[in-house]
Amino acid sequence: MNAVSRQAQFEANDLDVVIVGAGISGIAMAVHLQRDCPAKRFVMLERRAELGGTWDLFRYPGIRSDSDMYTMSLESEPWRERDTLGQGHLIKGYLAEVAARHRITERIRFGCRVLSADWRGDEARWHVEVESDDGARQTLRSRYIHLASGYYDYDEAYDAEIPGREDFKGTILHPQFWPKDFDYSGKRVVVIGSGATAVTLVPAMADKATHVTMLQRSPTWIAPFPQRSKVIRGLRRFLSPELAHRAIRWLSIRFQSRMYRRAREAPQETGERILAGIRKALGDKFEAVHFTPDYAPWDQRLCIVPDNDLFKAMLADKASVVTDRIARIDATGIALESGQHLDADVIVTATGLKLAVAGKIAVSIDGIPVVWGEHVFYKGCMLSALPNFSMVIVYSNASATLRSEIVAHWVCRVLRHMDATGATVVVPVPPPGVGVTDESILNLKSGYLQRSLHLMPRNSSVRPWRLDHDYLLDREEMRNMPIADGNLSFTAAPVAARQRALEPAE
Repeated sequence: MNAVSRQAQFEANDLDVVIVGAGISGIAMAVHLQRDCPAKRFVMLERRAELGGTWDLFRYPGIRSDSDMYTMSLESEPWRERDTLGQGHLIKGYLAEVAARHRITERIRFGCRVLSADWRGDEARWHVEVESDDGARQTLRSRYIHLASGYYDYDEAYDAEIPGREDFKGTILHPQFWPKDFDYSGKRVVVIGSGATAVTLVPAMADKATHVTMLQRSPTWIAPFPQRSKVIRGLRRFLSPELAHRAIRWLSIRFQSRMYRRAREAPQETGERILAGIRKALGDKFEAVHFTPDYAPWDQRLCIVPDNDLFKAMLADKASVVTDRIARIDATGIALESGQHLDADVIVTATGLKLAVAGKIAVSIDGIPVVWGEHVFYKGCMLSALPNFSMVIVYSNASATLRSEIVAHWVCRVLRHMDATGATVVVPVPPPGVGVTDESILNLKSGYLQRSLHLMPRNSSVRPWRLDHDYLLDREEMRNMPIADGNLSFTAAPVAARQRALEPAE
């Protein structure tokens, strides 16, 4: 390689911002960077062949959002489909349209897995090692890195270690790795699990399968939800798409906030109201044992049933719910501890996800590995002692996009402040007295979260070092409070470091 081509390659790989992940969070960050920091040179690194993140990975029947699309879509990009809960392929199509409209697609490097990210203090740069699908590796240098790679493992799912799997004569599937064009017509299906994935799969498979059973060890709170409300139809009829989107979005945010707060303040009343809705939908088929969890509403994420689809499948005798413990899988199905046997041709293990912090990227500071549990969140996105770094941890009680967008707005404010003051390095530094708690940063008691708490960054008891799940409060603070609040250390790299950062490696 001659000197000219080497310099050109260096300049292409010397960046202001690297965004890891081209799902909703990554695209939200890119949209805000394009608008608020147009001079910044940035790329998005996406390990998959297409954008979409979750909505490209998951292909199981019925895959849809479990948050309304007016808060799950971007604030400036209206959701134009009729259903409030979006189907997976429509969400992916929406993201592709947004990326194309903002010319973000051309900034995405597909098939590009991030292996490591090492902060070099002598250069004030992140060295980001990436590997392409053909095995070739290269190093990017970036002033700032933003992780929008999600919080679960794309390569492995949680293994519930159910005994007897090897004896089963049928097909066992996990929703995360659904085979293309899998035909379950006329099959007896058992879906193990009671979370959002199971609640989605059961009615979606009921049309073709002979029967679908949702086998749960314990119930989950499940609430009916209308796909097309009269209020939304009215607003969309009389307002422009942009105004209707804005109005519906704020109505939804306020409703969700009020519902969550009410559930926390009056859990028994909230539970009774949810059960009343299920009882009304199922009539004589309602059995409290299948729908009454042993925890309060919103201790785990609430599951949504759009237009009563699960209950309609149960009323049509196409689906059923069984609450019991598994003794073992055998050749023809699942033997339960009660002595009952569920005959099955297909078993779907919707038993949960496996968490992976920072997309399993090996993050280090001057070669010393970062131990996530030794760092505390600042503003819900930056971490103590990590320079020029942010990540997205989604809300437990609202859509991922709400968090992603206020984080993107905040990061752009920080970058503009650095430009205005001549700073090249920003590091969150907790003041004396800021301690940590043992609380989950995701504020839920779900099994897949509890299994991985030891891997996660820590929470504090005081803001802004506390990762809360209050969008309205976060939005107000992150949009309006001063950047220089005494918790961030801004410095300029020495001249020698800046010079080294401008020199391509030999």
